[in-house]
Amino acid sequence: MCGHRNGYRGVGKALQSSTGKRAFGMEYESDWTKNRVSSAFTAQVIRSATSLMPWSCKIPIEKKRITEPNMCLSSPLMQDHSKGNHRSPSQATDEIESPLLPGLPDDVAKYCLALVPRSSFPSMGGVCKRWRSFIQSKEFLMERKIAGMLEEWLYVLTMDSEGKESHWEVLDCLGQKHRLLPPMPGPEKVGFGTTVLNGKLLVLAGYSVINGTASASADVYQYDSCLNCWSKLANLNVARYDFACAEVNGVVYVVGGYGVEGESLSTAEVYDPDTDKWTLIESLRRPRWGCFACGLNGKLYVLGGRSSFTIGNSRFVDVYNPEKQTWCEMKNGCVMVTAHAVLEKKLFCMEWKNQRKLAIFNPDDNSWKMVSVPLTGSTSIGFRFGILDGKLLLFSVEGDPGYHTLLYDPNAAPGSEWRTSEIKPSGLCLCSVTIKA
Repeated sequence: MCGHRNGYRGVGKALQSSTGKRAFGMEYESDWTKNRVSSAFTAQVIRSATSLMPWSCKIPIEKKRITEPNMCLSSPLMQDHSKGNHRSPSQATDEIESPLLPGLPDDVAKYCLALVPRSSFPSMGGVCKRWRSFIQSKEFLMERKIAGMLEEWLYVLTMDSEGKESHWEVLDCLGQKHRLLPPMPGPEKVGFGTTVLNGKLLVLAGYSVINGTASASADVYQYDSCLNCWSKLANLNVARYDFACAEVNGVVYVVGGYGVEGESLSTAEVYDPDTDKWTLIESLRRPRWGCFACGLNGKLYVLGGRSSFTIGNSRFVDVYNPEKQTWCEMKNGCVMVTAHAVLEKKLFCMEWKNQRKLAIFNPDDNSWKMVSVPLTGSTSIGFRFGILDGKLLLFSVEGDPGYHTLLYDPNAAPGSEWRTSEIKPSGLCLCSVTIKA
């Protein structure tokens, strides 16, 4: 999903106190409360998580030893230690190698931590390096999935009605707003791309003006949705804006766009999170910009936008096969797409010329289906998409405070697919991503 083209800044339940004993009868106190400063939340998490296990394994912690840590989780790069509280290398090593939950095998401790509600993750990340490292890992998401604890949140980049201020905010499937994201590092940008990789939001490249000089960017920033903080990833090989990007099979692709000199690009590259490296791949057959991309059936689809070899908007669909590392071409794409989302292994598009109809692409037979958008809720002719709980949300891009979000359920009975929803961002929706964690 690519960023909005107009100017804006891109941007457990705790159980009651217990003084019980371990299962085999010995009183126990965790090492970090005996020897280090911790937070009250540490005790709450331990009691909450272990209470959900099929045996009694509560870990008593003395309240008098617990104080709140002075740790910043919202800085561009998370700080490991507060000022004046530096630890020796040996202490840091001991912390990394210490058990996740003293007294429990790590596999059991990991399952315990996976049971904690998502809203508590940033606090958990401040307990110790091992917790933070585990919460940042793909393994943590897998443990959450196995435990049936994945929570789906919608991250929406919104702008006020005057078009001056923008920010990222988080909504759940009930429409409740959980938090605002910390401001993204780097200069103000337009024409950037957004995608999700391993439970994290990536904001890629874009076009910025620094000290009166405009230029394309190669910067890539990552927002960790579990720890509520930004970090910097490796730069793209080619600076670009107004390009296409998408996650496919655990890696991220960027394609086309405009370059540093405003030239149209045909180059493409792929990001491997395991190595934090971008690698150039085979280029498109023609330059392409203002396009978008998505992953379907393990392949990368690039649609819409313009090409220097076509008159007007491109109807061609470029398809990249990662296994063969080659591009092929379809000729029956949408003309110009203003919003897109992937749901139920199908692509949903809003076409520029007719924004009261959904264009639904089925990759199994390369067919398109048109579905009329009802007037109920909003007469807007412009929408942005969101996805929550297997349903497509249509947010109006007009500033009418009385509008209702439209909801499309592809699994509903014929004739009842459409209804209105109370889920709505606080301002105009510029783009959104869905993250399960």
